[in-house]
Order: sequence, then C-alpha cells, then structure tokens
Amino acid sequence: MLVSIEAKDVPFPINRVYYILAAEGASRGFHAHRRLDQLMICVKGSCRLIVDDGRERREVTLDRPDRGLHIGRMQWREMHDFTADSVVLVLASAPHDEADYIRDYESFLAETRAQSPA
Repeated sequence: MLVSIEAKDVPFPINRVYYILAAEGASRGFHAHRRLDQLMICVKGSCRLIVDDGRERREVTLDRPDRGLHIGRMQWREMHDFTADSVVLVLASAPHDEADYIRDYESFLAETRAQSPA
C-alpha cells in the first residue's frame, strides 16, 4: 500500500510534523488548543480518540493509514487504547506553543462557553 499526503489534502498549512509512539493501553492528550489545527493519522496499529467541542463528545477509532482525523481549534482531545505497535502521525498547523494549550477540562468548557453566541 502506498499512501500519499499532499498539501492540497490538508485543510491548513503544515508547520510541524511529529509521531506519537505510546505504550500499549496508554492514554494521552487531555487538552485542547486555542489556535492549532491537527490532522492525526494512525499509520500503524490503532487508538481510540474522544473529541469534544464543548457541546458534543464523539468517539473515533483510528486504525487505517489511509484515513485521518482533522481536529480543529478549541476541540478537547483524549487518546486511549493504543495498540502495542501503534504509530500516530500528526500534522500540525503551527510550531509547538505551550501558551496555546488548555490542559484543564473545566477551563476548556468555560472558554468555549465564552466564545459561543448567547
């Protein structure tokens, strides 16, 4: 199988690329980004994601190298149930910026409520 990713296939400019290699059964994430967009692709193995926009939570399994999940700005993400062989490729719209993170779920909800029209 050959899988190609071209800039035209990604809904944002790619400014950082990294991999997540997590221990089997591990959980990661538990944060949101104020300004960052990401495209996550599980190129090997699988993991389960919970994505939450402050109103709705949805669960997605990443288990195919030819499919990805776009996680936009102000979306809480949790990653669970990594398989032992999992490799998750992440394409990001900006370099790492610690100030962009929201690491507390209640703070995330407060910010999403403040941004929502009344």
